[in-house]
Amino acid sequence: MITKKQHELLIFIDKYIKENGISPSYDEMKDALNLQSKSGIHRLVLGLEERKFLKRLENRARAIEVIRLPEDVEKTKKPVAKIESIGGKPLYAPSNENSNIELPLYGKIAAGTPIEALRDNEATVSIPKDMIGLGDHYALTVAGDSMVEAGILDGDTVIIKRANFANNGSIVVALVDGFEVTLKTLRKKGAGVVLEPANPRYEARTFDAERVLIQGILVGLLRNYSFN
Repeated sequence: MITKKQHELLIFIDKYIKENGISPSYDEMKDALNLQSKSGIHRLVLGLEERKFLKRLENRARAIEVIRLPEDVEKTKKPVAKIESIGGKPLYAPSNENSNIELPLYGKIAAGTPIEALRDNEATVSIPKDMIGLGDHYALTVAGDSMVEAGILDGDTVIIKRANFANNGSIVVALVDGFEVTLKTLRKKGAGVVLEPANPRYEARTFDAERVLIQGILVGLLRNYSFN
């Protein structure tokens, strides 16, 4: 059993760490709880530590670890889709709903046969805001299996950073001849552009550079493992 103030502080610390990657300062805790002095925060932190909710890391500034949350918070947590990153980065499993942002969902993109990507102005997808960096981003749903060896499966939702230039070897959203949109690995070959699948069943396609417009670069992937 913890007090109301201890409960408030614990939730604040947990949210702050998830949003900022470090624990809040004692001044920030004091302001968040509307206390007059930091001594009150010290007592609250000590009480939470004694009850095994927090752990202070010795000899490190702003180093508090949340070990567990109150049962009432744990029970109200909503399940989220599993998120995988691209390029061998660690899996990301968000749990703080308040740290999410909404990205526009531009419909389906064919990872096998190029199709026109149509935006539904009403559709969005929720992702952790720290999954992406600066810039404009949007999401697309993958249809097809031509990128399976890159870990991109039919039905996945890919997170795209809007860009009109990409480095050689990047996985990009490419607009071909003004109407075909596809997700492929970009290879530059002399004055031409190669759009390369990641499935031996499909062939790479080569175009004159002026026929291909880069519309974005793949930065993340969302996959739902829930089965009904």
